Amino acid sequence: MRLIDRLLQDWRARMARPWIRPGDRLLDIGCHQGEFLASLGDRIGPSVGYDPLTTAVNGKNYRLIAQIFREPTGLEQESFDAVVMLATLEHVRDKGPLGRECFRVLRPGGRLILTVPSPAIDNIIRFFRKLRLADGMSLEEHHDYDPWITPRVFSSHGFELEHHRRFQLGLNHLFVLRKPTPAVAGR
Repeated sequence: MRLIDRLLQDWRARMARPWIRPGDRLLDIGCHQGEFLASLGDRIGPSVGYDPLTTAVNGKNYRLIAQIFREPTGLEQESFDAVVMLATLEHVRDKGPLGRECFRVLRPGGRLILTVPSPAIDNIIRFFRKLRLADGMSLEEHHDYDPWITPRVFSSHGFELEHHRRFQLGLNHLFVLRKPTPAVAGR
């Protein structure tokens, strides 16, 4: 990973980090080499990262699984407080199974935290690649994904949009969606 790749990765992590509560159990889909989980240190509870390009690791409070995240995962139902996907969603062709499995493994009230680049970023990264300033990891897998449909992709599985913000000069999006808490009968 080159300098620009690292700077963009760090910026995405800074956007997601405030949405993680102390002690949260995280599922990081598309975790790369676990940089985000490692950066949270002792702030998180037992967590898991999935990435087909990672090296399997059993860290102090997280483990990395070297495979694609796909339904069914074998993870326990409602076992995570937050699911994180930083620059990952645009690489996934079939988002239906992803949304179902995220909803299944999140506890009620849990958050799905995503960053999704605008399609315009692809040309910028291609330019940085030519200058050998960026690797643009798996850029060919972006599939012209439109970030504006993200809330609809996940609301079809029961998620509710809690927060949306554009960053990186408007070329990236932070979405925070919440799994609703069931209403208590008689209230």
